[in-house]
Amino acid sequence: MNEELLNDSIANPKNLGEMSDADAVGTVGNPECGDMVRMWLKFTEKDGRKVIDRASFQSFGCQTAIAVASMATEMLKGRTLEEAKNLSASELSAPLGPLPPMKIHCGQMVEGALRAALETDTAAPAPAPAAAPRPAGNLAESLGEASGIKPGKLKIVPLT
Repeated sequence: MNEELLNDSIANPKNLGEMSDADAVGTVGNPECGDMVRMWLKFTEKDGRKVIDRASFQSFGCQTAIAVASMATEMLKGRTLEEAKNLSASELSAPLGPLPPMKIHCGQMVEGALRAALETDTAAPAPAPAAAPRPAGNLAESLGEASGIKPGKLKIVPLT
């Protein structure tokens, strides 16, 4: 694993945060262990093809998940939907080098969030207004709802 790149990605994650004008949003995680990743995608048309213009993320989980999500959002820029769909967890985490066996799930969560976002984009359009798909609440609220924790009772402690 590239420790220097990992540490930089943790200390200075790129594309962190919600994207209000996203075209697609995907969330994946395990509320029992607290790991969760949400990814936002914004598309544009380039040479007659739909490509990812921007990607951002939020993550509750270990530092490796944050680093992989940060690297993945950079890697996705300019890729077509088909190219993005074909990316594996190991390809998304490749810039960090091989992940230890106990951290492979971090890449898998990022891949899952990407796939979930791409599925929301390719789903049949709803007859309702063409607003960007947006999950209810923020990632902390989603984690609380999924685990049965009442609003305001989930405490998020930032890593320092």
